[in-house]
Amino acid sequence: AYLRSPLGLLRLGQLALGAAFWVTVAAHKYEGAAHFALFAAVLAWLLTLALFGLSLLGRWALVPWLGSRWLLTNLVHDLALGVGLYAAATGIMGYKAGRKSYCSLPGYSQRCLYSAYLSASVCGGIAACLYLFSGLYCLSRRCRDQRDII
Repeated sequence: AYLRSPLGLLRLGQLALGAAFWVTVAAHKYEGAAHFALFAAVLAWLLTLALFGLSLLGRWALVPWLGSRWLLTNLVHDLALGVGLYAAATGIMGYKAGRKSYCSLPGYSQRCLYSAYLSASVCGGIAACLYLFSGLYCLSRRCRDQRDII
């Protein structure tokens, strides 16, 4: 039932786009602030994977203190961590893509990271939007006095 719910589908999209973000960054040479972007993406992805696994198995009650507040936990994770970290990572990678835009010109002979940084930025932006949608979904359930994520 969780996989067919809106939150389950959003989590799958978040995991896919988050993995695309950090694999794109990690597969290419990166420096400076891209280290933070990679850290933020991997941290958010791992926490999302944990939330997805516990929700899929229905075992959130095993998590001390947070299990009884699982909807609130998902809400805070999505809006604070997911949107915040991916927005920061997207901004960093977008800035770095802008700084490397000159290398997409014809005849440029050096290795160009523009497309990798731009791809990561697009994946991160879409992932941030998915986190925002799932956070708003959890918020709407909370406002209707529902306690469960499904």
